[in-house]
Amino acid sequence: MYNSRKTYLGILGLGLALAACKVPAGTQQVENRNTPASFGNGQDSTTAATIEWRRFFTDPHLVNLIDSALAHNQELMITLQEIEIARNDVRFRQGALIPQVTARAGAGVEKVGRYTSQGAGDASTEITEGKEVPDPLGDFNIGAYATWEVDIWKKLHNAKKAAVARYLATVEGRNFVITNLIAEIANSYYELLALDNQLAIVRQNIELQKSALDIVKAQKEATRATELAVKKFEAEVLKSQSLEFDIAQKIKETENKINYLLGRYPQEIARDKSDFLQAMPSMISAGIPAQLLGNRPDIKQAELELAAAKLDVKVARAEFYPSLGITAGVGFQAFKPSYLFKFPESLLYNLVGDLAGPLINRNAIKAEFNSANARQLQAMYNYERVILNAFMEVSNQLSNIDNLEKSYSLKSKQVAALTTSIDISNDLFKSARADYLEVLMTQRDALESKLELIETKQQQFAAVVNVYRGLGGGWR
Repeated sequence: MYNSRKTYLGILGLGLALAACKVPAGTQQVENRNTPASFGNGQDSTTAATIEWRRFFTDPHLVNLIDSALAHNQELMITLQEIEIARNDVRFRQGALIPQVTARAGAGVEKVGRYTSQGAGDASTEITEGKEVPDPLGDFNIGAYATWEVDIWKKLHNAKKAAVARYLATVEGRNFVITNLIAEIANSYYELLALDNQLAIVRQNIELQKSALDIVKAQKEATRATELAVKKFEAEVLKSQSLEFDIAQKIKETENKINYLLGRYPQEIARDKSDFLQAMPSMISAGIPAQLLGNRPDIKQAELELAAAKLDVKVARAEFYPSLGITAGVGFQAFKPSYLFKFPESLLYNLVGDLAGPLINRNAIKAEFNSANARQLQAMYNYERVILNAFMEVSNQLSNIDNLEKSYSLKSKQVAALTTSIDISNDLFKSARADYLEVLMTQRDALESKLELIETKQQQFAAVVNVYRGLGGGWR
């Protein structure tokens, strides 16, 4: 019998060894981290990403809004719970590395048939008088039991490392949410200021048009203008009044958008409604593209997710190898409560080690291993995509800042010219040297140019905010 057991164990060990020999090779992917030397504007390493957002935004009303959003925004609160979930997963993986110990206490009773092997055996057993085995037979026990998988292939350690990487990725995900939240509030705030100024200009234009309408009506009574001219001027006033309500609606929607980001119900947004055109966007330094790898939270998040995916491949590969488990227990057991703690008669203990590994049906393990490899490739491509996207975002917005500055300069001159032309056209119209259509078109062009100038100013602020976000600023 001893030889047969040795033969059995030898066959089992040989089978496990053969199974381990057929483990597919894992491929660790190498991601491309190369970036251009610069954004095309020199190689100055000074970057606005390191500026804390309270110093980057100087408007006190905007700072208060951002403060409130960081405390009450629901999306940010959801992200914080994702961090907590990931932290608990790390604790769960850590628990798998140490023995699992449980305490157990039980009581039971058993009556076996007299004409059974056990019943017959009990009848033939000689028991000292006074210590006869009771019938039915009781069973009382109390003890501690432990199970432990020995991590000989680092499977559990790698699973824990992957969980830690994903936890750190959720932290970077929170930072990315903060960066986007701050940028979205700032952009909405500047949009609100631009709409306020557009509304003021439209109302000024309405008063100007009403004055021109009064002049046309007076000229009609003096037979120097026709009813057609009066109706044209009336239509222009009505068009501007309609535009006034359109802008008022946009203001309401923008206020509600900010309120939503702040996690509160609609209310007026406190802001400085002074001349928006006199405000100057902050100067910004882009630094070099390589700094994006350390400043952009989404890049760091993608990098950590790639690291976790690589560890998942190692974990999946370790499933092909035999696992070593150890089971142990110690306690007391007796058929009478009075005998339960008699030592050493009631003492029980056991210690078992087993080696188990897949032999025949390994398709499920192969499938999971192949899926882990595929997820690793996905994570690598996503990491490279995020880096490329980050560079493109910053490059586009830096170009946008430069072009908007030139455009704003030209549109300012256009507004100045058209504003002057309004007075000229009115004087010419009064002296019958200009047609009423020329007056209408001049007023319309002047209004459109002023609205476009304010919109360009708002786009300048948005471009600076977007560069700040693109560089990875805001989460510090």
